[in-house]
Amino acid sequence: MNDAQADATPDVWPADEPVQAAWPHNTCYGCGQANPDGHQLESYLSDDGDALVATFDPEPTHAAGYPDFVYGGLLASIVDCHSIWTAMTARYVDEGRRLLDDDPLRMYVTGELTTRYLAPTPIDEPIHLRAWVDGDVGPKTTVVCEAGPEGGDPTVEAEAVAIEMRDPPAIDAASDWTHFQHG
Repeated sequence: MNDAQADATPDVWPADEPVQAAWPHNTCYGCGQANPDGHQLESYLSDDGDALVATFDPEPTHAAGYPDFVYGGLLASIVDCHSIWTAMTARYVDEGRRLLDDDPLRMYVTGELTTRYLAPTPIDEPIHLRAWVDGDVGPKTTVVCEAGPEGGDPTVEAEAVAIEMRDPPAIDAASDWTHFQHG
């Protein structure tokens, strides 16, 4: 998000609420608040307003072959979700509208995700994510995301190309999906 976008972010979403709360019926495994078996990643507007930030606490079951390090697929999953929410939030900021509140609905999917693993990510401390838009916000938006131990150097760098969906289904449709039932 650029400086003009950062100035507009308080109107788009409250800084003290995760952006995922805008879609309470989201069943995504990585970020869906309605998926009790998923990661339920929560992304927030950064203090400077130019990025989204998140913290994820890995569990022992998220281990790679070595028990002290996080599995790379999990890292790609949370980076992917965090990047898509970054693109969606930036689009709403760019349009000066509240996140997922009115028409037209702006939803994105992953068109491409390039993930570079720079070093093993320790499993015994929280993972900090920070993502921002690189270039213009639009139907095809590039997002850069870094992840790693909080306060340390990034152990993962990623670039996601987020593609805006044409005619996305209503955001409450996920709660009606018959294939998604627990219990």
